[in-house]
Amino acid sequence: MNTLHFADITSLHLLWVLLLLAALYFYGFRQRRSALARLSVSQRSLLKASGQRRFWKAGCLLGAFVLIVIGLARPSWNLTETPVTRKGRDVVYMLDVSRSMLAEDLAPNRLERAKIAIMDSVEKLSGDRVALVAFAGRASVVCPLTTDYGFFQMALEDLSPQSVTRGGTMIGDALRTVMTEVFDAQQKEYRDIILITDGDDQESFPVEAAGKAGEQGIRLIIVGLGDEKEGRRIPITDNQGRQSFLKYQGQEVWTRLGGETLRKMALATPGGRYLPVATGNIDLGRVYLDLVAASEGRKIETKTIRRYEEKFQIFLGLALFLLCLELVIRERGRLAGERRP
Repeated sequence: MNTLHFADITSLHLLWVLLLLAALYFYGFRQRRSALARLSVSQRSLLKASGQRRFWKAGCLLGAFVLIVIGLARPSWNLTETPVTRKGRDVVYMLDVSRSMLAEDLAPNRLERAKIAIMDSVEKLSGDRVALVAFAGRASVVCPLTTDYGFFQMALEDLSPQSVTRGGTMIGDALRTVMTEVFDAQQKEYRDIILITDGDDQESFPVEAAGKAGEQGIRLIIVGLGDEKEGRRIPITDNQGRQSFLKYQGQEVWTRLGGETLRKMALATPGGRYLPVATGNIDLGRVYLDLVAASEGRKIETKTIRRYEEKFQIFLGLALFLLCLELVIRERGRLAGERRP
């Protein structure tokens, strides 16, 4: 047995109650002794033996109380030290927040469905560092690489088309932003980008940007949202709360899933995957478990976990023994001629 350790040492303050209990027992014994002095010799000898039994019963109760308090403090010893190595990958979620993501071919719209899917996947994270980049005509690093998943979720909740300062969709520029502002250029392994978009792009050369990412060992996992054939109109709401649809040069704008571009981007990176969700359901948590968590990760840090063996059971067992012993001790001595039960 090495150094004694208490997991909840504040529970030991309950031992102050022991002084009160002992004082009450002491007061009771003194009062009994005063009454005993006024009795006859025969009565006094009988009650004297009874008083001794009372003393032992009180000792059992007080001892049990002490042992229970020590048990509540969760005593432990036998310290063991176990080194634990945490491994993980760097994962950047790139989310398209352009106005085309407001199309309602997924309920309630593409953007909100994407945010829900990302939230679900974050609940599956286990040690990976994550970052969040919102993009439209310009990219914004909303959350740098971190293991603070709570902060990541708060940043995600606030995303909207107003999160970036320029409209349009520049997927290629957003990829270049991730490579220069988020990832460490010296690290060539264990890096993933989960890109969620409808594939609409205004000539930012996304396939070429994906090729550059692939050369740096970055894998692209692309989730394509939206109807690839018919497309949908983009709803907008004016300052008076009236809803209409986005127009360009007097014509309503229809947005479709640009699946062909996204396929080429995924193929340009090692192990890249394109997931054409279209207007169906997306389980991004399962995607993370199958494609990211199952992949090899680099060693991030090694910690030594110090752990004591808890021994509160011993003290509670002894307390139970004393309580049972207290029940067995007879409080009153036997009178002359009294038979055993």
